[in-house]
Amino acid sequence: MHYTGTIWRPPYEAGSLLLEVTAGCTHHRCKFCTLYRELPFPFRMSPLETVEADLLEAQTAMRSLREGELLLRGLGERPQIKRVFLTGGNPFALEFRRLRRIGELVRQYFPECETIGCFARVTDVAHKSGEELEQLARLGYNGISIGVETGDDKALAFMDKGYEAADILRETKRLEEAGIGYHFLYLAGIAGAGRGKEAAKRSAALFNQTHAGIIGSSMLTVFPDSRLQGEIQAGNWREAGELEKLEELRALVEELSIPVWFATLGSSNAVFVEGRLLEERQRLLGELDHALAKGSEGALRSYREDFTAAGW
Repeated sequence: MHYTGTIWRPPYEAGSLLLEVTAGCTHHRCKFCTLYRELPFPFRMSPLETVEADLLEAQTAMRSLREGELLLRGLGERPQIKRVFLTGGNPFALEFRRLRRIGELVRQYFPECETIGCFARVTDVAHKSGEELEQLARLGYNGISIGVETGDDKALAFMDKGYEAADILRETKRLEEAGIGYHFLYLAGIAGAGRGKEAAKRSAALFNQTHAGIIGSSMLTVFPDSRLQGEIQAGNWREAGELEKLEELRALVEELSIPVWFATLGSSNAVFVEGRLLEERQRLLGELDHALAKGSEGALRSYREDFTAAGW
């Protein structure tokens, strides 16, 4: 299998076949992001020949599992690839014809595959017609992960995300009309010191108008080589404290009124909570209240500093 640099995927894609079709990100301007700094290019498409070769390799490996010694030892059900996750910062940016061809290749090598996921930017959806989105849905594209980060326009503009809250709402409605499900990735702390609760309320007001399947929250970490670090040094932005970020998460959970799976995803979070809204809201709020009551800014900040030093 061909993989370039560190492969990033949401935790809920752990059981998916990871297929590289792009590397890097087309936007490459978010002030807080350093995910693809190791690459010598901002964005690259994998040749279709390489994509097909990887699918053949994966198919061969799965055939060995089905027919080989592991199955004889009582592996249980025959292993199958039910979901493929296309890797890269935002593979949904690829033009429709290329995504269609990738979907056809996935079906060719894994006819049992039910869905195809990937990361996407809001702007990637905007560049496709309704008919194109419908065709992608028929090929199995579903459950795409959108790093919306927040529904607060001030934070989106400052971080150079390249879209506004209204764009999030418009493009997710278009996905729904086409039959493509989606998940949101939220970033606590992106609004800066003193604006966490306000940003959470604005985000919840936006998210409550959508039908996201999952809202996964990470916590902002300012890395030394990010554009955001330069803004801090210039006095243009102040980072929220760790307790304020937890208070922001609590406000988000309290304000959400849609049925959705909510979870703090990834090791940027010192506190892990997960559960179904609206049924488990009180439990989630209780766990966050406990973390706020028992946690100290110093201990949480130490966790953030260790996380930053590790370069994750």
